[in-house]
Amino acid sequence: MFAVEVRDHIMIAHSLPSPVFGPAQGLHGATFVVDAAFYTRDIDENGLVVDIGLATEALKAALEPLRYGNLDDVEAFKGKITTTEFLCRHIFDALAEAARTKGLGDNGRIVKIRVMLHESHVARAWYEGEL
Repeated sequence: MFAVEVRDHIMIAHSLPSPVFGPAQGLHGATFVVDAAFYTRDIDENGLVVDIGLATEALKAALEPLRYGNLDDVEAFKGKITTTEFLCRHIFDALAEAARTKGLGDNGRIVKIRVMLHESHVARAWYEGEL
């Protein structure tokens, strides 16, 4: 399996309204480094998995609605706890839709995407799934 991974970051605010989160129940900020990996079974005739520029643009577009926002105010997230794991899946879904509809220069060869959010230098979470 071949992969290309691109990186961006977002700064957000949110609360995690459950006692299990202790002091993080209250409104707080977070900066996430976001890695998105695109997997194919083979490379194309040009030796590529995906177009890195298109993959970078797709990740930026997936993150833009979240950037510098309070996730507690996002209508689609009402009633959800916006953990790092939850956000990984949300970003995955946006990237999967971009791969299916807009293409990333892969001619439909992407078979899997992995989205990893780094909460800090010691903690990260990810979601990966097949297309």
